Amino acid sequence: MSANRNKRPRQAKRLDAKRPAQQRPDRSSNRQHSGPGSEFRLKHPANVLLYGRNSVEAALKNPQREHVRLMATPKALEGIADLVAKSGIRAQALPSAETLAHLIPSGAPHQGLLLEVKPLDGGVVEDLTPLSDKKNIVLMLDQVTDPQNVGACLRSAAAFGARAVITQDRNSPAETGTLARASAGGLEVVPWIRASNLAQALDTLKDMGYWHMGLDGSTDTSVKSADLGNNIVLVMGSEGKGLRPLVRKHCDVIAKIPMTGAVESLNVSNAAAIALYELTQ
Repeated sequence: MSANRNKRPRQAKRLDAKRPAQQRPDRSSNRQHSGPGSEFRLKHPANVLLYGRNSVEAALKNPQREHVRLMATPKALEGIADLVAKSGIRAQALPSAETLAHLIPSGAPHQGLLLEVKPLDGGVVEDLTPLSDKKNIVLMLDQVTDPQNVGACLRSAAAFGARAVITQDRNSPAETGTLARASAGGLEVVPWIRASNLAQALDTLKDMGYWHMGLDGSTDTSVKSADLGNNIVLVMGSEGKGLRPLVRKHCDVIAKIPMTGAVESLNVSNAAAIALYELTQ
């Protein structure tokens, strides 16, 4: 397939993107409870509580992230003292283990660091005008609902230099500490755009010069063999149902990751990592 598309005039419309502030925080962070430590609450119900060294460090390094408060043990604070000083945030003593049970998911490894932040503004689809002389890869997730999978996809997107990850504003997880931890810092460096309509988002990206590749095993075309040029949207469906018919219809090519047949399919985050690697070579 030729990669030379006749450019269509860019439409003036802007897609509605639901802002992260409208998303729900971790239910565990907003749970009603009583007893010792019950006075600890998020400063605002829309805020996000990040935990663990990778998530906290990445958020402190992100100039686009608005920090609310840092809670840390003395030992954990020593390891990030320079970063805390540069960010200007003041740390307070980490609540007791009993209190932590109300603040983060049960058994979550916090490593002595919790950071309350405001949700990120991932921007809009129109921000993704292709940059010249480089690969412009966008990862779109069609109703992938597991926060671990979305976080892992953000991690892979960061690893392979994707421009952004796009999900629908419905039927996709909210920004949470669980998702941030799974992203291993990817949430802080890759824009996460929530679009109200994925088919419309694909139309807008097509007008901007992108070609669309849907990933599905029921084809003879491999990701590696599909020559679509430098501007590509990789569209991944949910593990259960795959690509929805309307989203699939908007793809220029359907491609697969060749496998031995020993297993039926790959986890969506693993498949995204392999496909992103192939597209960036």
